[in-house]
Amino acid sequence: MSSNKLVISRETAEKILSFRNERNWSQFHNPKDLAISISLEAAELLECFQWSGSDTEVESKHKEMKEELSDIFIYAVLLADRLKINLDEAIHEKIVQNAKKYPVEKSFGKSSKYTEI
Repeated sequence: MSSNKLVISRETAEKILSFRNERNWSQFHNPKDLAISISLEAAELLECFQWSGSDTEVESKHKEMKEELSDIFIYAVLLADRLKINLDEAIHEKIVQNAKKYPVEKSFGKSSKYTEI
């Protein structure tokens, strides 16, 4: 694992939900609009890479990428809360599914889709 912390803590998730609750915004957070918001924020993240040429890292836009990625995760936490999905469990289940689709011996060092390996 890299040295960067990749964890969203329970405390962080609770801050997201508290922020929403303090403003009485839950009433506006239906699954459709939250899913749309995730997609829109993902598009804003992609915008950081637009016209970047061969600079695939776009280090000059790290701050903007951090903000957009944060927005995506915030909306994902809000959607998971609304849909009553335990993100930790869901992610673990998805990793198990992906491990079956992409066994190490067939997929190591390859970017091919599981149907092509």
